[in-house]
Amino acid sequence: MIEVHLDRHIITVKGHASRPEGAKPGQNIVCAAVSALTLTLISGLEDIAQDRIAYSAETGDVVIEWDTISDIGSSLISTWFLGILRIQDAYGEILII
Repeated sequence: MIEVHLDRHIITVKGHASRPEGAKPGQNIVCAAVSALTLTLISGLEDIAQDRIAYSAETGDVVIEWDTISDIGSSLISTWFLGILRIQDAYGEILII
């Protein structure tokens, strides 16, 4: 199960979706999708919105923090969250806190 927590100044994404029987690590579509969206969000906040963020990104554990966020950054976060919701709707495996 992947846990996603979105608060006023922090996003946390923790855990892993269950793998289908016989699948090797790194072959889970839900984990890959959430990872791609979340790492793209980090790049977008830094490179597109040019917001100052602090983040750590380890396997199964991502934390993104900020003091202030621009309108562009807020739009990127909203778009990221829509993507997370679509993955949850299609595949489950995500708990939004």
